[in-house]
Amino acid sequence: MPVDPQAAVEISAFRWVPPFAQGLVRDLRVRWALEEAGAAYRVRLLDALSERPHDYFQEQPFGQVPVYRDADVRLFESGAIVLHIAEGTPALMPGDRAGRARTAAWVFAALNSIEPVITELATIDLFHPDADWARIRRPEVETKVRTRLGRLSDRLAGRQYLEDQFTAGDLMMTTVLRNLRHTDLVAADPVLAPYQARCEARSAFKRALEAQLAPFHQGEPAEMA
Repeated sequence: MPVDPQAAVEISAFRWVPPFAQGLVRDLRVRWALEEAGAAYRVRLLDALSERPHDYFQEQPFGQVPVYRDADVRLFESGAIVLHIAEGTPALMPGDRAGRARTAAWVFAALNSIEPVITELATIDLFHPDADWARIRRPEVETKVRTRLGRLSDRLAGRQYLEDQFTAGDLMMTTVLRNLRHTDLVAADPVLAPYQARCEARSAFKRALEAQLAPFHQGEPAEMA
């Protein structure tokens, strides 16, 4: 579904980010959920390299993206937004009470149990690769990542998805795993690699990724062109 400038749903995103972050910014999660739900949306683009407009902090206290708006709801934090969207579509949320609760649990697991250790490793690799402290710290962090990924792999062994169907939990977990694309930690795993590929093969993901990447060429700073 193409982005519709007249849509009732609006999200915020960045006009441009450096190549290492392209395809990883968290508005991708929300775009993907909206695509799964078949919901049209419009985008408010912000300059990632400039101070946010003052009123933006009334919507997102930390100045991050995305912010979500519809006719009734104003939200920040990608996990909360994805769960809000998922509540309205069986493509992301089972119909039974237990299934809905477990879907929410997997969203939180992606954000709380998996993402923090991945973020620590990515921060070392992408921002401090030559620092003495980073070289000392990295082996321990990688071990933590491998341990968490191993637990996730155990859960997924013999399964297509985390539960009996694709849910918002899989959506969130996949976008978190993408943050390891600069390593082979997921790509070399015989369970996680096909799991991620299976989720990313969904047409809704492909449309969401294409929509996120589209503004980056037009928004590229002149000095970076």
